[in-house]
Amino acid sequence: MIRDGHDTRVLSHGAKRARSVLLLHGYTHSPAQLDPLAALFYERGYNVVIPRAPGHGLTDPDGHATITAAGLIAYATEALRTATDLGEETGVLGVSGGGVLATWLAARHPQSVRRLVVLAPLYAPHPSQVPPAARPALRVLYGRRLLPDKRSSRGYSYRAVAQYLRIAAGLPRRFPATGPSRVAAVLAPGDTTVDGELAFGLPARIARASGATLTLDTLPSQWGLGHDIISAHRLGTLADALYVRYVALYEDTAS
Repeated sequence: MIRDGHDTRVLSHGAKRARSVLLLHGYTHSPAQLDPLAALFYERGYNVVIPRAPGHGLTDPDGHATITAAGLIAYATEALRTATDLGEETGVLGVSGGGVLATWLAARHPQSVRRLVVLAPLYAPHPSQVPPAARPALRVLYGRRLLPDKRSSRGYSYRAVAQYLRIAAGLPRRFPATGPSRVAAVLAPGDTTVDGELAFGLPARIARASGATLTLDTLPSQWGLGHDIISAHRLGTLADALYVRYVALYEDTAS
C-alpha cells in the first residue's frame, strides 16, 4: 500500500508547455523528496512529472528491496513518455539512484532528453564502501539474487542497490552525439556513498559526445553536506538557495 502523500505527482498547467521536466527521486525515497524543487520548476512555467519508483513510498518499509533493473527501466521510460507529451522540450533531473536512471534515459532516448542534471548519482559505490575490485561481484551475486540480501549501515538493500549498479554498468561505452544540449552534475565533498570520480566522469562523457554545455558543481565543504543534497529536512536553512541553484544549473543560467 502506498503511504499518503508519497505517490506520483504531475504538476500540469493544463496544456502542453514549451518546457517539461521529469524529476526522479532517490533510492528509498519517494516523489515527496522532490516536492519543493518541483514547485519551483512549476512556478517557472514547466509542466513537471515526479513518478514513484517501483517498491518505493510504501507502508512496507522493505518494499524497495524488491526492485529489479528491468522494472526501474520500464518505470523511467514510461515517465519520460509522459513528460515528453507535456513539453516541447523535455529534460530530466535525477537524484542518487534516480540519477542513474536519468543518465540511462539520456543515453537510450537522446532525442527526447535535451537537458540532464544528476545530483550525487549512484553509478558506483564510494571506494570506502565497496572497493572497485568487488563491484562486479556485488552486481552479479546480489543483482541476480544469488546471495541472501544484506543491509548497509544506511539501511540500503544490497540486492536493490545492485539493480542500479547493473543499469549503470549497462550504459553505452560511447554516448550518442544527438544527446542533451545541457548537462550538469552536483556532488558534496562529504559524500561517502557514491564514487565521486564517476559521478562527474560519466556526465562529462555525455556532454563531450553531444557537444553539450557542462557544469560539474562541487558544493562548498563548509556546508557539511553528505550524500543527501536534496531533502529539505537534511538541507535546513540551505534548502531554498540550493533549489534555486539546481534550477539554474538545469537552465544553464548559474553564475
